[in-house]
Amino acid sequence: MISGNINVCGIEHYYTFLNEELLSTDRPLLVFLHEGLGSIAQWKDFPALLSEKVNCPALIFDRYGHGKSAKLKVPREMTFMHEQALLFLPELFTKLNLLQQRKILIGHSDGGSISIIHAGSFSENISGIITLAAHIFLEDISVQGIQEAVKAFEDGRLRDLLFKYHGENTDSMFYGWAHTWLKPEFKQWTIESFLPKIKAPFLAIQGNKDQYGSFAQLEGIKKQVANAQIELIADCGHIPHLQQKEKTLEVMSEFILKLI
Repeated sequence: MISGNINVCGIEHYYTFLNEELLSTDRPLLVFLHEGLGSIAQWKDFPALLSEKVNCPALIFDRYGHGKSAKLKVPREMTFMHEQALLFLPELFTKLNLLQQRKILIGHSDGGSISIIHAGSFSENISGIITLAAHIFLEDISVQGIQEAVKAFEDGRLRDLLFKYHGENTDSMFYGWAHTWLKPEFKQWTIESFLPKIKAPFLAIQGNKDQYGSFAQLEGIKKQVANAQIELIADCGHIPHLQQKEKTLEVMSEFILKLI
């Protein structure tokens, strides 16, 4: 495992490679993009398990304001996911000499939405895309879920949990996420225009008890992406790779192995 810091878009970011010796082979690189309140550490052991199971190298990183990356210093704009997908990722891949590397994007929640925007804009060297609880438009259930998260954060329960992973980044990270999604103008947010442009095979996973999104998210992906496979996982909330780890690992590894 190799870890370090890299300056991308003028901001220090923390990243980790798993099974980096496989970068010199023909195996595709698994690129993990975490959720809106996530970090490298919050993936737990899932990236390592998947990387080993499919024998592929993996890249994980903390986005701006998260984990061990630089603290968020300005309010997020509604375009923050577009900026990550269209500006940050290309520069990150360039600086890590990964531009020509075949990649499979694996994005959870906000990370899934970022993956969709990127795959719909840069098809070259994208061998596949996997999303976990991604959003393609905003629903009332999403707003309600975020409002509940704000309550849990402000009574201390959620803040204590997140502080273990984000330290001094915790407050700015949380409110940078919550306040942006709760803006009245965000109700018009959608990334559906990127879906028909995705050429790579697509696996979209969601829990049937996701508190941030309904089955309409999977239906929208299936309808608008030619190569889309959807998987609704039973007895599962917003975090399939932790709440139903074995099932999610099985579905994802089968999908990846067909692409290799």
